[in-house]
Amino acid sequence: MSDEKLNRRQRWRLAKVEGERRSREQRRQVAQEADVATDLGDPRPGLVTAHYGGKVEIRGDDGQLQRCHFRATLDQLVVGDHVIWQSPRSEGDGVVTALEPRRNVIRRPDRYGKLKPVAANLDQLLLVFAPLPVPSSEFLDRYLVAAELSGVPPCLVLNKADLIDGHTRVRLDELCAIYRQIGYTVLEVSASAGTGLTDLQSQLAGCISALVGPSGVGKSSLMNALLPGAAAATGELWARSGEGRNTTRTSRLLDLPAGGGLIDSPGIGEFGLWNIVQEELLRGYVELQPLVEHCRFRNCSHRHEPGCALLAGVDRGEISAERLANFHRIAAAQGDRGRTGRRQRKD
Repeated sequence: MSDEKLNRRQRWRLAKVEGERRSREQRRQVAQEADVATDLGDPRPGLVTAHYGGKVEIRGDDGQLQRCHFRATLDQLVVGDHVIWQSPRSEGDGVVTALEPRRNVIRRPDRYGKLKPVAANLDQLLLVFAPLPVPSSEFLDRYLVAAELSGVPPCLVLNKADLIDGHTRVRLDELCAIYRQIGYTVLEVSASAGTGLTDLQSQLAGCISALVGPSGVGKSSLMNALLPGAAAATGELWARSGEGRNTTRTSRLLDLPAGGGLIDSPGIGEFGLWNIVQEELLRGYVELQPLVEHCRFRNCSHRHEPGCALLAGVDRGEISAERLANFHRIAAAQGDRGRTGRRQRKD
């Protein structure tokens, strides 16, 4: 009982701190809006291309960039958001007045464990992994499922391909074959050697994309190889924002030479699975979900039941036994140990 009371007290305390933080943020934004130019142009559409401090950078329909405040009543804006904004007729900042509906959004947890958006309206996520240590398919599945559930098509990028040797090649080929069989694009590149970058550039052309994956796989190296001026763009953004380099964590959309752009946002690598149940997890396994309705029992655990369509798919070689095993492990890790009770045969 004492643990339960302590947990409730902790939750109340966290909620109170978060509420006070939001209240301070709203007061700050209201004060900032007082500094916005009072002589504003007509409302028009724009795209959030950078986010720093309490301001955003908007690209208007004429291609020009404008620093803007945003209304305190708006949901949190992120890079990639389509908005309605008004530009100043003379000097000063513009103002964002409305947020357009999002096509998709990716989120990560904040310090309180609450999911917050980090980017929106993406055309694809590039899951970057490296040969050493050889990644597990379960690890890759977590990112892929999260991408599918967020409504963002994923693509796998095996970076540091120059480090692949005879010991790692066999397993990496097996791993890539699993995902190619499902229908995912898998690219082999090396940012340091420059190999495979042409195929990667073609994959990115005309799309709004983001690189995700753990630290150490070379996401920054890929970003620099694709956009040699990325560091300079960051410096210009700091200069425009008037913020200090050490106090600003900037999210930005960088234009690609062949069209489209790459979103670079702090914490985007933490994108992943958070508190989902088995039914939702299944939706992220694109090759498993269509078979579920053919299982004999409604509450099939997909482990041993007769008439399980997933197990039959493994036997026929239509789905990967490794992917099904990953599904069970991830479901268990999410706290869903599988449904129990009497089998319920479908009518």
